[in-house]
Order: sequence, then structure tokens, then C-alpha cells
Amino acid sequence: MRPILLQGHERSITQIKYNREGDLLFSVAKDTVTNVWYSVNGERLGTYNGHTGAVWCVDCDWDTKNVLTGSADNSCRLWDCQTGKQLALFETNSAVRTCGFDFSGNIIMFSTDKQMGYQCFLNFFDLRDPQQIEDNQPYLSIPCADHKITSAVWGPLGEFVIAGHENGEFNQFSAKSGEIIKKAKEHTKQINDIQTSVDLTMFISASKDNTAKLFDSATMDHIKTFKTERPVNSAAISPIMDHVVMGGGQEAMEVTTTSTRIGKFEARFFHAAYEEEFGRVKGHFGPINCVAFHPDGKSYSSGGEDGYTRIHYFDPQYFDFELEA
Repeated sequence: MRPILLQGHERSITQIKYNREGDLLFSVAKDTVTNVWYSVNGERLGTYNGHTGAVWCVDCDWDTKNVLTGSADNSCRLWDCQTGKQLALFETNSAVRTCGFDFSGNIIMFSTDKQMGYQCFLNFFDLRDPQQIEDNQPYLSIPCADHKITSAVWGPLGEFVIAGHENGEFNQFSAKSGEIIKKAKEHTKQINDIQTSVDLTMFISASKDNTAKLFDSATMDHIKTFKTERPVNSAAISPIMDHVVMGGGQEAMEVTTTSTRIGKFEARFFHAAYEEEFGRVKGHFGPINCVAFHPDGKSYSSGGEDGYTRIHYFDPQYFDFELEA
């Protein structure tokens, strides 16, 4: 099967996200546009226009009603998924790096960057309270003075947020009190991406230290490590197989000095239990910035520094594949 190529951005892709059913794929990039696509055929459904800077993150709630985007224009915005209308604007002092809906879709979190003299904050808003939105006052704001948050996801049941920091450590922040429930430090360098499994019991982290690691969401116990020889920008867990996919490559600024063959811009598949690599998929002309599995596990997508999003459908052999231990 040839991959479906989505061309809707002028600059490098920063994040891609499927909705829960997987019929829609959202993509954001360093241009100001948020695109939404039909994942089955790659047709563009529409765009969410309003940001004036690079868009770093995107999330969609459980029933695909609202979309949340965070941008370098110092704002986080809430959109109506169907009409593309902007429903709410949360203004911040610095760029918004990560954002997400909790399981109910009622509470959102987003983190801001440590820049221009402002420190990094993790903010929580309850969307059922219009006063919070009007006053631009989160019900909880957690300062992270030491190391800024580079990626964050909601844990199971919406009780806490798992945040990855630029020094390679993880914190579980309580969504009610703001306290740190648990800590873990397994990476030696910045954490670029965190993605959870379908049932939220595990999460996988991608780091600049050339590894991706699998953790238990509740206990923060380290389970597996997947090693490569290049920084890992993104990693995802298959919903139906014991597989993980990773994307990366060297730093974007070094790309021009190497050929694509040596550049290692492939998506790499590892067996989740044996930690063995069993497949690579070529295609991008630069580092892969984000990967995501379709919720049915029959395809995956990758977004790259080259501005393209590629949807790959797996061949039938993939589902019969057994790794010989």
C-alpha cells in the first residue's frame, strides 16, 4: 500500500492527533494553521484559523466536540470541532507548549514555556465554569521553577497529569491540589514526547538521549527501554499489537550536512516485550517530529520536519508477524 500524503502545511509538523474513533486526524505545524483531515482517504475537512504563531500542540476531546490548540503566540484556544468557530481564548505570558483534555472533556490543562523572564506554569481550567474563562483565571496554576515542561498527558481517570521535563524527569501533578504525587527520572536528556496506551495504564516517552521508555502510568515504574542511535522525537504504543513505533532523526539544523540515507529519517518499529527492532519505514525528507497509531491499530501516521503528514496502512503480513524469541 502506498502511504497517503497530506500536504496542508508550509512548515514543519509539530504534532498530529487522532480523535477517539480515528476517523479524523488533526495536524498542527510551525505555520499558524490547524488542519483536520479524514484519515481514511486524506481529504482535508477544514482548518481552524486564528493563531498568529507556531502551533505546538493539539488535542481533541472524547466525543470529538471540541478541539484545543496551544501556540507560540502566547495563547491556548478552544474550538468547535464541527464549525471551526473559536469558543474560548486563554492568554498566557509565554508560549503554550502542551495541552490536553481530561477524560470527561470538562477540564483542560496546558503548560507554558519558561521564556522572556516568565517561569513555566501548568494551568488547569474547568470549562463548565464560564467565569474562569472570562477572567482568564485557572482554578489551579502550578509553577515549575526548575525545569520547564516539554510534554504532558493526562493520567487515568483524570486525577493527575504526567509531565516530562527538559532535564529528563517525570512528575505526576495532582489535578485537584497541584501537589507532586510521584517522581521518576530514567532519562538523561530532554523528554520530547509522551503518549499513553489506549487504556491509559502505560505511557511511552521519547527523549533526546536516543531512547524511548515504557512506564506504568500509576506507579511510574520503568518497564522497558528501546534504544536507537539518534534522538527520538516521538513514540506511540499500538492499540492491538505488542508493538511501539518511534520517529526521530538528528537535530533539524544538522540535516543539510548528511544524505537522507544516513539521516535515519525512518519510522522504527520495536516489539514492546522483547525490545527488538523488527521494521523500518522510509519516506520523510527530514526528521520525524511526531508519530501516532490509528485507534484501530490498522494504520499509523507520521509528521515530519518536511511539512508532510504520511498515513501508512499496514500490509496483511504485519498482523500475522510473530517475533522469534
